[in-house]
Amino acid sequence: MAKDSTAPTVTSADVARLAQVSRATVSFVLNNTQTHRVSDSTRARVLAAADQLGYVPHAAARSLRAGRSNLVLLPTSVSAIGRLVSNWLDDLQSELERHGYTTVLHAGRFVDVVTAARAWAELRPAAVFALEGDRYTAQAAEVLRRAGVRGLLVCAARPVEGVRTISFDHARIGTVAAEHLLAQGRRAIGVIMPRERGLDTFARPRLAGARSVAARSTATVTPLEMAYTRQSAAELAGRWPTLSLDAVFAYNDEYAALLLRALQDAGLSVPDEVAIVGADDLLVAELQRPELTTIRLDLPTPAQVADLLHELIEGREAPGAFGVEPVLIHRRSS
Repeated sequence: MAKDSTAPTVTSADVARLAQVSRATVSFVLNNTQTHRVSDSTRARVLAAADQLGYVPHAAARSLRAGRSNLVLLPTSVSAIGRLVSNWLDDLQSELERHGYTTVLHAGRFVDVVTAARAWAELRPAAVFALEGDRYTAQAAEVLRRAGVRGLLVCAARPVEGVRTISFDHARIGTVAAEHLLAQGRRAIGVIMPRERGLDTFARPRLAGARSVAARSTATVTPLEMAYTRQSAAELAGRWPTLSLDAVFAYNDEYAALLLRALQDAGLSVPDEVAIVGADDLLVAELQRPELTTIRLDLPTPAQVADLLHELIEGREAPGAFGVEPVLIHRRSS
């Protein structure tokens, strides 16, 4: 009969025996408990034993003992994370680690935000930070609070009842782009609507912002679907002469750079025939020829957001409100 090759589970008791200390001491060391003094030599012995045995603490059990977890949940669609937000989230994770928290991205698809909140609550996070917070509701917040989630933070165009809100109105980005293009004498503006899943959450309000500007003038705004591929950009550029558009707000700098190259390959001159505006003020915008006009988003620093989440989790008075204000950076593409 074949032997069971499954390795036995290593426990804190095994670490305690090897290090010749109590299980409580192992817990104090591995959980970095500040209220119990452990000598440096004992701490080093426990860490060496845990490393030798390959012991990893059980997060769920630790959360049960502590009454809460150290998880900060970030619900977001992975495809919706552009380079600007991706880099910002990397820094945020580092800042949260400084406070002792672990960041978890949650990319589940849900029919409504209350259903989503129930799924998030199952993980019993210490905090939930919703980047796509415009659908967030007081009912969803209540589901999370009843599950013991103490830190609730969203990015949204309008305040959410009972939830700390970072003001981030994507319509303002479209407004700033359209106002600039109109000021440059453009009257037929295309707005890129990315085909990638998740981006419509941000693209739709940007289109609405551009339309609100056009409604106050004789200008027109036309939505243009485009995937983030060279083929899709080339197909759109090939149709450009039939569209009668003299400008485009290309959602962000990545789509703008892709479309710029496709338009040039199709024989169109930028900005003489087509003015282009991107967003996010990425390095790629400065590397184009001509350099891309863009919209810088002045985000709160990752350190500010990490500190805010920590204060909310601890139940202390948190710092004042933050907001994201779009700022136009005028370059040669418009």
